[in-house]
Amino acid sequence: MAGNSQRRNRRTSNKKGATVGSGGQRRRGLEGKGPTPPASMRKGHKKNRVANAQAKHAARRPAPRRGGPKGTNELVVGRNSVVEALREGVPANTLYVQQFVDSDERVREAIQLATEKGLNLMEAPRPELDRMTNGLNHQGLVLSVPPYDYAHPEDLTAAAADNGEAPLIVALDGITDPRNLGAVVRSVSAFGGHGVVVPERRAAGMTASAWKTSAGTAARTPVARATNMTRMLEAYQKEGLLVVGLAADGDVELHELDALEGPVVIVVGSEGKGLSRLVGETCDYRVRIPMPGGAESLNAGVAAGVVLYEAARRRA
Repeated sequence: MAGNSQRRNRRTSNKKGATVGSGGQRRRGLEGKGPTPPASMRKGHKKNRVANAQAKHAARRPAPRRGGPKGTNELVVGRNSVVEALREGVPANTLYVQQFVDSDERVREAIQLATEKGLNLMEAPRPELDRMTNGLNHQGLVLSVPPYDYAHPEDLTAAAADNGEAPLIVALDGITDPRNLGAVVRSVSAFGGHGVVVPERRAAGMTASAWKTSAGTAARTPVARATNMTRMLEAYQKEGLLVVGLAADGDVELHELDALEGPVVIVVGSEGKGLSRLVGETCDYRVRIPMPGGAESLNAGVAAGVVLYEAARRRA
């Protein structure tokens, strides 16, 4: 009996557990843990898994083609176009390569250039590339170019002031061909101009095509967007700039224009329609370029280059 009593006592004492302190664990266990997070944030919950899957899909999903909402990426499609864009330093962010694509020199060069530039390389099945490009002949290569970071028109005059120079700016009125925009950017860079202004709507923007035509000078020559071209020109006039519009029926010939020596904004219209009415009425001078050869007009890139050369010559 005594032995049984001792065993019973040992079992009873063992059930009591440790006699040392809990280290505050019991007190912390009684403390509140705050509000319950939503299901989409609770690890392991079905809604959390769905939210994570959606986030991953959004990260992988290619951007829509240019022409959609403002701020969307542009897609360069096709082997030759992609390689040329990469060679010219177009600021891309992702190269999409079709799975199991028949590789040739262009595909290999595109991958090499993209790797050297630190771009994202994404492999995608052909149906996905077809969807991204709306069925265009992408040939297994698609380059994603982020939206261009446009300057504000006031930034151009501020940059000139910082350099202690008289502003020399080109504004484009009704130019819809991005290659013309790229050519103007290249001329502005070559002749020491401070930037280009384009309308926000119904005008060429800094697409990959414009960037390629600029031969990389767009990296150092800012392009600004104006919500309203007429009001922007009037704002420049208030800052002391003279507005010079190029017109085939202008009152002043280019070589007679002394205004090019000071702060000036040169306005170039479209080859067919020229300056719009309101913009033409805002100009301080309407200038014509003499053309002994008898040509009726010059395209925007050539016309801007001629006037910029004359401005640079006078300022020198």
